[in-house]
Amino acid sequence: MPVLETTDSTGRSQAIDEVASELVPVAALLARLLVRRAAPAMSRSEAGLLSALSAGPRRITELADLEGHAQPTVTLLIKRMEERGWVTRERDPGDGRAVVVSLTGEGTAAIEGVRVRYRAALRDHLTTLSDEEIVALTAATAALSTLIEALQKGPDE
Repeated sequence: MPVLETTDSTGRSQAIDEVASELVPVAALLARLLVRRAAPAMSRSEAGLLSALSAGPRRITELADLEGHAQPTVTLLIKRMEERGWVTRERDPGDGRAVVVSLTGEGTAAIEGVRVRYRAALRDHLTTLSDEEIVALTAATAALSTLIEALQKGPDE
């Protein structure tokens, strides 16, 4: 990916187009590679659901929306994770038709173990990069955080 060397509108526009085209596939590949190394006994979808549940109990429909899966798919994944002892399901006290999913201690340990292993894998590979590449990744990480916040707000906010 070329570095933006000009501040003119054409150069900026081309850089934005390139980032818009390349960011998601590159980030998705990075996530797949890290989960494969860090969680060989856990699918990427399971890791995503456990990570989402780290913030607190959620309804299955909310998990489906957050993770970009169909509700029946999330229901099956939650059932499998419940069998492993990673989550519990209970009826929502405010709406008996809805199910709320919570992490168990085993689920918390499972996702924390994944996080420890992917951080270690990243650190091992980051040490091979130049100082300039580390500075660029630091800036990219901050920019990604800003982009994520904007995307979470939605178009109307």
